Amino acid sequence: MEIIEHIASLSEEGRLLAAAAEQAGPGASVPTCPGWQIRHLLRHTGMVHRWAAEFITKGHTAYHPDSGEPDLDGGELLDWFRAGHRHLVRSLEAASADLECWTFLPAPSPLAFWARRQLHETTVHRVDAESALGGPLTTVGADRAVDGIDELLTGFHARPRSRVRSAVPRTLRVRAVDTDAVWTVRISDEPPRAVRTSVAGDGPGGTGPDSEGDTESDRVDCELSGTAEGLYLTLWNRLPLGAVTLRGDRSVARLWTDNSAVTW
Repeated sequence: MEIIEHIASLSEEGRLLAAAAEQAGPGASVPTCPGWQIRHLLRHTGMVHRWAAEFITKGHTAYHPDSGEPDLDGGELLDWFRAGHRHLVRSLEAASADLECWTFLPAPSPLAFWARRQLHETTVHRVDAESALGGPLTTVGADRAVDGIDELLTGFHARPRSRVRSAVPRTLRVRAVDTDAVWTVRISDEPPRAVRTSVAGDGPGGTGPDSEGDTESDRVDCELSGTAEGLYLTLWNRLPLGAVTLRGDRSVARLWTDNSAVTW
């Protein structure tokens, strides 16, 4: 996706998050974030928006800590969240294409990084806010979901901080059935290594779990398949494993869900 599309989508996701939070109320439980209420979600996401905007507007070239979460609640908290979200969007819109500032994942440019990262940050937390209402979730388009899976698998979990580790090497495949995107994730005692390819074949000589004729380098222990949106939300632990199709060793999928949470 182009930077301008990321920013436009970020703008919409923030509005949807605020609308769902307002409807649910500050004390509503957030089932996708156990122990959180809507007030905690707004404080956290609003803090992240302001933290990101600082790098964009001030051009910090080294890490700077966030300013902490506010002691606000109710309508005042919602207004604070909306103001911070608008500031982030406008900061991205006004930023120069040759912006130089600190980032923490590979990207074509710092501007591309922050637009993409804040879009997916806000999308996942919009899902959290909508989950508090107990109704249907706003759809995430396949292209955006694929982009988010890429960021999660080849960005976040390529870092040394990833806790997805196994003393016995395992291989997880992720297949988006509504696109041609397939990721192969090698899990070991090092950070996971994920490679995206086009659709792979199954059956003898293919790369499906337990398929006959696999070479050792091709063999996959577990495959998760489903729509790009379903996989995106499942890999971010916003939907249960039952939301996608699982083939092969379920313990490999559990290894992911039990250890992949990205914490602040």
